[in-house]
Amino acid sequence: MNISAPFIARPIATALLMVGLLLGGLAAYPLLPIAALPNVNYPTLQITAQLPGADPQTMASSVATPLETQFGQIPGLTQMTSASALGYTQITLQFDLSRQIDGAVADALSAINAASSYLPPNLPYPPTINKVNPADTPILVLALTSDTLPLTTVDAYAENILLQKISQISGVGLVGIAGRQKPAIRIQVDPQALAARGLSLEDVRSVIGVDNVDLPKGTLNSPRQTYILNTNDQLFKPEAYADLIIAYRNGSPVRVKDVGKAISGPENNLIAAWFNQKRAIILPIQRSPGANVIATVNRIKAMMPVLQASIPSGIKIDTVSDRTETIRASVTDVQFTLVLSVALVVMVIFLFLRNVWATIIPAVTVPLSLIGTFAVLYELGYSLDNLSLMALTIATGFVVDDAVVVIENTVRHLEEGLSPMQAAIKSTGEIGFTIISITLSLIAVFIPLFLMSGYVGALFREFAVAVSVFSAPMRPA
Repeated sequence: MNISAPFIARPIATALLMVGLLLGGLAAYPLLPIAALPNVNYPTLQITAQLPGADPQTMASSVATPLETQFGQIPGLTQMTSASALGYTQITLQFDLSRQIDGAVADALSAINAASSYLPPNLPYPPTINKVNPADTPILVLALTSDTLPLTTVDAYAENILLQKISQISGVGLVGIAGRQKPAIRIQVDPQALAARGLSLEDVRSVIGVDNVDLPKGTLNSPRQTYILNTNDQLFKPEAYADLIIAYRNGSPVRVKDVGKAISGPENNLIAAWFNQKRAIILPIQRSPGANVIATVNRIKAMMPVLQASIPSGIKIDTVSDRTETIRASVTDVQFTLVLSVALVVMVIFLFLRNVWATIIPAVTVPLSLIGTFAVLYELGYSLDNLSLMALTIATGFVVDDAVVVIENTVRHLEEGLSPMQAAIKSTGEIGFTIISITLSLIAVFIPLFLMSGYVGALFREFAVAVSVFSAPMRPA
């Protein structure tokens, strides 16, 4: 069995094939995503529902339970967790790795529609759905602080300007907001003053809901012209809320300022974030699936002057953490180890064989097989990470050992008087079956990793593929 004979008999075709493999790998290398670990995206959805003023028990029973009942019927759902807090419920749905995330979103939306009739009618807006990856940590975290502007103003610029601009950058997936301080008017009521006038908190709430609206008023029609009534009943200042009339007692109006006060403040004053001992708005940024982490962070940093110019000079943008620093260090270290291992292998071969041409063969074979593997990794959607680079480092020895065996056997036939062509063909014919057997046995070792399911299987499958691809193709040639 001599699978190498066609390559030996056609050196020009073999050289062109090697050049094509080299060019394909060189073209794919810059396109490979760089990450700390293989890109394993769990199809995960995060559903959020809000009901201001409701206690956690009410949120769990009246909001979370109807949604959980409908979500539990979605096929492919492997795990469902929920957490309820004051006026807030968050449900996380994790699906099987084989489930497409877009199909899961459609099923979750249908489940929300089915549960809508069981949800409280006074929900400010329907539950929202977000695609998340629990295994993907933020690649960059920014902090917004200001010494002159209130935090509610900083939050408004972060949410309405920075979040949108950052989300438009190529490679950016989800941009979150921590320590959110959305501006609102808070009405603080004295219960004793209400009780003395025979009023309740519901009376105050209903008056605010009726008097603070922005609804169409209709039109005034005449024979020749129609006038659109465009008036806005919304209240924007605390003084306007303080003058609202709650009820009449003894012929006199009872206003909000008679039983309490209206102040400007955050929508939820129980949420806070700090940076360097200062209150801040935090923006954790996650990459989109398959995006190059380092390239994405570089694009964000290049946009920093534009982002800073789009907000007031009193707001300062600082970097809290940059995950690419550790990724750059770890990947660079593994790359150095890979290059060093190749150099050491070539050096050992030269010391033992003491033949320049015999050393050149593995010196060409190993880098060519390495660069060609990059093209395969790119086509399979894999990344350049610690596991794939470690696999390439380990497989370096697998490629070299067969090359050394072929060289030694060929030299033996040359010493017996055969020509270089005859010696090469006879040598590869004698050990060709052995080379193929070793290749198949190597791939067979990784079959359990190929077939392993779940997160661990998806994580180490890239390692197994990298080793097999790196060591297998160059053995016959």
